[in-house]
Amino acid sequence: MVYIFLAEGFEAIETITPLDMLIRAGIEVNTISISDEFLVKSSQGIPVQADDLFENTDFSDAEMLILPGGQPGATNLGKHKGLEAILKFANEHNIPIAAICAAPTVLGKHGLLQGKKATCYPGCEDMLKGAECTGSFVEKDGNLITACGPAAAVEFAKAIISRLRGDEVTASVCDKMMFGRA
Repeated sequence: MVYIFLAEGFEAIETITPLDMLIRAGIEVNTISISDEFLVKSSQGIPVQADDLFENTDFSDAEMLILPGGQPGATNLGKHKGLEAILKFANEHNIPIAAICAAPTVLGKHGLLQGKKATCYPGCEDMLKGAECTGSFVEKDGNLITACGPAAAVEFAKAIISRLRGDEVTASVCDKMMFGRA
C-alpha cells in the first residue's frame, strides 16, 4: 500500500496528480489525514476527503510514503510526531519515501537526508539538512525521491511509478494519458 499524507494546507496538484497516476498504474493508494478530520483543505481551499485518519492506520504494509508540499501543509507534516516516527522507520528499513516542493524540508528536519541528493522548492534548500541540494526537477537517491514543486507533479508521479512498478508500467500509463503528443 502507498500512503499519501494530507495536512491542512497541502498543495493540491502535488497530491492529486500522483494519486491519479498511481491508481492508473494499478497501485493501491490510501490518503491519510494527519488531523482528526477526514476532510482536509488544500492551500487553495480545495477540500479533499481522506481515506482514513493517521491514528486509525496500520502502516505495516507500506510500500511507499508520499509527502505533498504546499504551505502550511509541509510545516504541519513536519510537526506530526507520529508521522516523524513512521518516516524514520521507513528510512531505516529502506522503504521508499517521496516528497515534493516544501515537503523535503520535513525529511531534512528529521535527519533523513544526510549524504543524499535532494531537491525542493526554491528557497527551502537551507532546510534540507545534510543533503546535497541539486536544484533538479526530480531527484532520486536510494530510497528517496524528491521534486521541486507543482510543475514537477507529473515527473514526480512518473518517478514513483517507475520505482514501484518499473519503466514499462510508467510508459503505459503515460501513453494512455497521451503524454508526448503535440
